[in-house]
Amino acid sequence: MAGFTLAVLAFCAMLTPYLLDAFLANYLLNGSILLVLAVGIIYIFRQVLMLTPEVRWLEHLRRESKGGLIFPGALSGERPPRLLGPMSTMIGEKRGKLSLSTTSMRTLLDSIQSRIEESHDISRYLIGLLIFLGLLGTFWGLLSTINAVGDTIAGLSGSAADPAVLFEDLKAGLSTPLAGMGTAFSSSLFGLGGSLVLGFLELQAGQAHNRFVNDLEEWLSGITKLGGGGGGFGEGEQSVPAYIQALLEQTADSLDTLQRTIARGEEDRIQANRNLAALTERLGVLADQMRSEQNVLTRLAEGQAELKPLFARIANLDVSTVNLDDTTRSHIRNLDVHLERLTGEVASGREQSVQEIRSEIRLLARTIAAIAEETEQA
Repeated sequence: MAGFTLAVLAFCAMLTPYLLDAFLANYLLNGSILLVLAVGIIYIFRQVLMLTPEVRWLEHLRRESKGGLIFPGALSGERPPRLLGPMSTMIGEKRGKLSLSTTSMRTLLDSIQSRIEESHDISRYLIGLLIFLGLLGTFWGLLSTINAVGDTIAGLSGSAADPAVLFEDLKAGLSTPLAGMGTAFSSSLFGLGGSLVLGFLELQAGQAHNRFVNDLEEWLSGITKLGGGGGGFGEGEQSVPAYIQALLEQTADSLDTLQRTIARGEEDRIQANRNLAALTERLGVLADQMRSEQNVLTRLAEGQAELKPLFARIANLDVSTVNLDDTTRSHIRNLDVHLERLTGEVASGREQSVQEIRSEIRLLARTIAAIAEETEQA
């Protein structure tokens, strides 16, 4: 930055006669532009030079932290830093090895970066002010030129017989418009040239601040603990203690397990609903079968009731009193045997049907009880 400033001064010294003529075109406006330029140069140099105590304080802190202990009394002899003010406040009077959490490091760097951005606002404003003063002089000179040209044209006398007199009047009248043009171009020259000088110095200052922040970030990265279990500076800050982190991890695992349990319970509930629907369908089929078997039993009972009078007559019939031949007797005996067999089959069929119905009802009761127990467990 000093080399660039000296080079600009040497170039201006070489062009002193020309720049002096341009400056005298409107020394008030051009003097204001040069004054703003000088203030901007001094301010930008001051912003860069203010990094020296910051770097000195940081280097002192690094040397102290390498030994594992921080002695605030040794740092108190240094001038309190301006950019590193949050860092100095966080250290305070704590002793011990420096340790920083990830969140604290990011917060600290953001605070320092915001302070640096605020320091650059004034220099950016001065650059814009130089451009504005240059444009202001340009429009001011053009306005003066237009008014002077109008006055010159209005002051020319068309009745003058001597062209030499007319030409002298024209030259006298054009001196004012030419002075306005000098104001316009000289203010533009000094304003734009000054903005270029301040722009380059501001660029260099911004790079110096960025290098300072990058070096600070690299050093802080070496003392930062990942995972949130580490403490902050010394013993003053512990963003997330180890037991809290373990508790949070356990809570997260428990929530995950609970979610899976709820999902399985939902699946079991859906399966239970399906089983209930299938059971309802089976109960409907069983009810139809029971009605069919009931109809069959009813018809068997009616048929048995119809056969009872015949059995009674046969039982009361005295075969010895009837004169029947051997063939008829044989048929009667066969009929008697078949009727007994039919009666036994009807009785056994009814008993078997009752046993089957009891078995189906018992199976149905067990199924309903099992489904109710599964539903209560879900």
